[in-house]
Formats: sequence, C-alpha cells, structure tokens
Amino acid sequence: MATKKMIHHDEFVKKHLRTKASIESYLNEALEDEDPRVFLLALKDVVVARGGFSKISKQTNLSRESLYKTLSTKGNPTFKSLNKLVDTVGFQISIKPKKSVRKPARNRKKVLA
Repeated sequence: MATKKMIHHDEFVKKHLRTKASIESYLNEALEDEDPRVFLLALKDVVVARGGFSKISKQTNLSRESLYKTLSTKGNPTFKSLNKLVDTVGFQISIKPKKSVRKPARNRKKVLA
C-alpha cells in the first residue's frame, strides 16, 4: 500500500496560489461558505502567497499586527480595510445575483388546471 506524502499548509499555499486564476477561484470558493471566517483565512493564505504580511502591510499602510488581527478567525475588518487589502493583492470586491434555487410548485394540479 502506497502512503501519501503530507505537505505543510504553507507549502500548499505557495504551490497552488501562484496565478490570479487560482487565487480568484480560491477566494470565491471561500466566499461561498456561510462562515465569514473562512474567507478571512483564505485571504490570509493569499497574503502569504503574495509576499507575506510585511510586504502587504507596507503596500496597504496597515500595520502587520493589524493585518494579523484582521485576518484571524476573530477578525472583524472594516469594509475600508478589507477593500484595501483585496485591492492590494490584485482583486476587487463585487456583487452578483444569488444563484436561484427553483422551488417545486405546490399544488401543481391547481396551477395546471
């Protein structure tokens, strides 16, 4: 039986979050989760992949400590700081319609009659 080699999370991040397309997919997938902390942790991974907290803090004019706090599971960033951070890593926040889930018609016989 072959054993799978485990890699450290940081190695995974550096390896798989190299392109804008992979980062976009990663962040959008994180936004799909009901828990907003998932997005903050995904954004933290992107910060690491894009050069780390020191580099991003200089580019955003936010302190490293502020970035660590913002992107922690207890983070509660303002829209302004979140938007600045997303912009700095090369993306923008946008709104799109929810995917509609078609509900089955009740009393279908009445509707069709």
